[in-house]
Amino acid sequence: MALEDAVNEVDTALTRSKLTGLAYENTFGGATSFLRRRYTKDLDGVDLAITGVPFDQAVTNRPGARFGPRALREASTLQPYDPPFGWDVDPLSEFNIADYGDLAFDYAKVADFPARLEKHVAGILVKDVNVLTLGGDHFITLPILKAYAAKYGPISLVQFDAHSDSWPDDDMDRIDHGTFVYKAVKLGLIDPERSVQIGIRTTNPDTMGLHTIDAREVHLAGPLAVAEKIKEIVGSSACYMTFDIDALDPAFAPGTGTPVWGGLTSAQAAIILRDLAGINLVGGDVVEVNPPFDTTGATAIAGAHVATEIMCLWAWNRRAKAQGA
Repeated sequence: MALEDAVNEVDTALTRSKLTGLAYENTFGGATSFLRRRYTKDLDGVDLAITGVPFDQAVTNRPGARFGPRALREASTLQPYDPPFGWDVDPLSEFNIADYGDLAFDYAKVADFPARLEKHVAGILVKDVNVLTLGGDHFITLPILKAYAAKYGPISLVQFDAHSDSWPDDDMDRIDHGTFVYKAVKLGLIDPERSVQIGIRTTNPDTMGLHTIDAREVHLAGPLAVAEKIKEIVGSSACYMTFDIDALDPAFAPGTGTPVWGGLTSAQAAIILRDLAGINLVGGDVVEVNPPFDTTGATAIAGAHVATEIMCLWAWNRRAKAQGA
């Protein structure tokens, strides 16, 4: 197959016969699944499921992250023609990857949402299928971590973010995008000593025991040193990666709910993510892409690339395990 096959290929999100392979349909047409993967609820034989969580309850400033999954899927149509640049693994060709669609929930029953999301993710994990989630505000990571902790026990958290999201909140029923880390520690979902936050640039004196690599350190030490430090912290432990798009500077990702100056460049993020190859990544998410506040689509493009890099990290590790490395 090659680019000229676009004359015959369309809607491969619905018509694709296999769960592997690159895609060549026109970027501007067709059903927009993530990376043109096939939409399916059948998880038999699936290695990795992509799912969207179009939820934003009370972001600090700009609502609209509920449109993130749709924007990320659309932006991803620029990517599936070739293997990911710079990687020696091609997850689209080597693994069965499916778009599991979005989480369905009653927007008028907000209190029911966390349990519904946890059950949604747990239902995928029970099939021994890993999950890549497109958000949604950052609260969604908490129910996802509950599902992962139920399978793996307390895991390491690798969090790219401008904010620590560890503000005190002992009401475990509150739905708040700024307290998920605090609650994840309190509930024993993550191991703080093996967890790290990258890109932080807002004040919060209580780190809940997590390691912090703030944005200043990223700029001064450089992305290669940062990647090595992250790998030292998480070691061989199973880890979950959450990437809040506001980890990037607003110059690179203006479409987010809580932009903060002085953040990572897209180039720095790309280098760090690439050089994390080898960590024991078991799942991840990209959150707080807010397309109404970025008419250029740059934020969604960045988010789609981050999601692809997370997929590559998972694939690299999966292949290494299969080869007995």
